[in-house]
Amino acid sequence: MKRFVLILNLLLAFAGLSFAQTTPAKTAKTKPATTKTATKTPATVGPTKKDGTPDMRYKANKDAAKNKPAGPTKKDGTPDMRYKANKQAAAKPATAPAPKKN
Repeated sequence: MKRFVLILNLLLAFAGLSFAQTTPAKTAKTKPATTKTATKTPATVGPTKKDGTPDMRYKANKDAAKNKPAGPTKKDGTPDMRYKANKQAAAKPATAPAPKKN
């Protein structure tokens, strides 16, 4: 009887180890490209690299990186719109309005 219990325990232990050693099936990794490009698109002015970050070899991207928001920023570097300074900076037009034709 002891041998039977010992053999049964060994079989269960080896069965458990065999399940622990298997690797999960690899699935195709899908990246949410819309989310990544949507967050990077407004910040980038010039050409980008394959991963979507701005290519700092170009002057347009260097100039855009120098422009800091007026107020505090979030962890990702975007302006925190809870503050008045950032709201006012966003409300101002980026370019001068065109003169009116009479």
